[in-house]
Amino acid sequence: MSLLYLLDLIGTAAFAASGAWAGVRRRMDLLGVLVLGVVTATGGGTLRDILLGDFPPFSFKDETYLYISIVVALVVFFCHRRMEFIQHPLLYFDAVGLGTFVVIGTSKALAFETGFLGAVVLGVMTATAGGVVRDVLCNQVPLILRKEVYASACIAGAVLLVLLHRFEVAPTFAALSSASVVIVVRLLAIRFNWALPRAKE
Repeated sequence: MSLLYLLDLIGTAAFAASGAWAGVRRRMDLLGVLVLGVVTATGGGTLRDILLGDFPPFSFKDETYLYISIVVALVVFFCHRRMEFIQHPLLYFDAVGLGTFVVIGTSKALAFETGFLGAVVLGVMTATAGGVVRDVLCNQVPLILRKEVYASACIAGAVLLVLLHRFEVAPTFAALSSASVVIVVRLLAIRFNWALPRAKE
């Protein structure tokens, strides 16, 4: 098992937990919580694969992603009252998942020979589209459009990875560097409550 794959599974679990938490907070039933958990964890990568014409999508080729998402969502549903303590650490696992998903999405787009902008968009989409669907299903404005430095961190990492690829930097170094940028920027945003500027009233 490669390090990137392991981090990908950790990120999947963290995203599934965040989706399930959202369902619990909105007082959804078991099916609703399961749907939100799975969609949040696999939605971005699935949409990426559909746009790239890579069928079946990744989560159907390797069902480990689906199993992890379902198990985590079930644990959150049945044990959420005893798991309040993990909500803050979950932000850090989420940041790791964010960085990993950006690298995987951007790398796959580059492998399909998309252009600069296409690779960046698909990398960001891989990391954020699941959360967007989660928020829409919860009848909320998506988090990435509201306040936090979230998608911005993904854009920075994806741009860096594409540039390193263009300069033929070693793939492992490029992937680790790009993921690190996303993770560090996201963690700093959490620590210092960074946010993008809003239009003045």
